Amino acid sequence: MNIKNTKTKILALDLKGCLYLNQWSHHQHILIFFKAVSRLGDRWFWYVMLIWVWMIQGWSYTPSILYILFGGLTGTCIYKGLKHRTTRPRPYQVHQVIQLGERPLDHFSFPSGHTLHAVMASIVLGFIQPLLLVLMLPFSICVAISRMVLGLHYPSDVIVGAIIGSLLGFFIIYLAPFFSISL
Repeated sequence: MNIKNTKTKILALDLKGCLYLNQWSHHQHILIFFKAVSRLGDRWFWYVMLIWVWMIQGWSYTPSILYILFGGLTGTCIYKGLKHRTTRPRPYQVHQVIQLGERPLDHFSFPSGHTLHAVMASIVLGFIQPLLLVLMLPFSICVAISRMVLGLHYPSDVIVGAIIGSLLGFFIIYLAPFFSISL
């Protein structure tokens, strides 16, 4: 099998996954649920989790919270840089059968910034307060699924966003002691 055939098969599988998940947006209750998840995943859910950790840990934890916010900013720079290099159109822009369920925050699809931040925040905040994973893991999965249900991303966008988010999350945890940050 040559590379061109492999790439064609991967793109076809990517589209098939996107079409399958996007069909759920035709159900009003499901669409409303995933729109809400997507909006909360923009930042609000994660700010609440940060404040919660801050309240549990106390004021002395302020440098750690700032360090985590810097990690989030780093994630934003990574995904925006990749989006502008790859310029992959969003699924709804290319395939008329895909229903747009929510207005996108930017123009390009690859990778999913929502998923990147959800995974990164779950790893870092879960490392600090493992009990919060009971809320964060299901929410992160819903954020990832929402991006495809809403017609904003292909499965590969979400998978790569999750991989980058995982790597960044573990990197943030690994580097914290070098900056005298206690996570």
